[in-house]
Amino acid sequence: ELMSNILQQIFKDHYEEMIYISHPRPAIVENVDKMIACGDASFGGAMYGCTSCGEMKFVPFRCHSRFCPTCGNMDSVDRTTAMSFKLINCTHRHCVFTIPEELRLFFLADRSLLNCLFSAVRSVVLRMFHKINKSMNFTPGLICVLHTFGRSLQWNPHVHCLITEGGVSDNGFWRKVTHFNYRCLRDSFCTALLNEMERKIGKSFKATKAMIYRDHKNGFYVYAKPNQCNPKQIADYIGRYLGRPVIATKRIDKYDGENVTFHYNRHEDDVYVEETIPTMEFIERLIQHIPEKNFKMIRYYG
Repeated sequence: ELMSNILQQIFKDHYEEMIYISHPRPAIVENVDKMIACGDASFGGAMYGCTSCGEMKFVPFRCHSRFCPTCGNMDSVDRTTAMSFKLINCTHRHCVFTIPEELRLFFLADRSLLNCLFSAVRSVVLRMFHKINKSMNFTPGLICVLHTFGRSLQWNPHVHCLITEGGVSDNGFWRKVTHFNYRCLRDSFCTALLNEMERKIGKSFKATKAMIYRDHKNGFYVYAKPNQCNPKQIADYIGRYLGRPVIATKRIDKYDGENVTFHYNRHEDDVYVEETIPTMEFIERLIQHIPEKNFKMIRYYG
């Protein structure tokens, strides 16, 4: 009998509450159901036998939900392998495109807006390369990954982007590009995203747009992790970092039925933080990050 992990326990205990209080989206219910039943022998499994000694071993089926800490990790390993075959053999740069707090709730209320984040990043990066030499059409390769959570599990959508330090021109030549103009990326990402959002939301967004322009004179924060990485490191890095579930079970320290205690190192200053919150709040923080069915969290461009 497989020991159920602490996350399964939390969701089993509060399943009815989650359904009747939170009124979760169908995608949430589907993923939570899968995760709760993961590794449960009553849902079947596979029997393996050793051909020489005859010993039998029964292995329960897993749920393959990305929300499940066990399967989410396995999933990320497979995804890394698939991704490493698509990488161009050159140095890549890791940039993170963030949005200000005032905009975050729009994406929570209407999840289809998350597509705007991808298209804004794509157009901004491709434009930056195009401007380097307008006649040659330099095209980089980029992988964008959407994260919707910060370390405290709060809603904070941002895009991690791996960009090749160079591009291919129309005549097939590769040109190295090591200077990225962050000032330009910031401004144009801000403009591109706000325009995309206005197109989707309509006229009612105009006032918010004006306010954002007023309060964020330097555009949105775009920063680069200073890791110029070769493809081998990148594949590793992506697997560890980008495919991971919202919270690893080892970060959950205590659960007493009423409250959940978990820890993280704060992103700004790396200070160790321990938080104790009511179980329902913990559940709501987690399930808001479950994407809609068939929504692609990783996209390739260029």
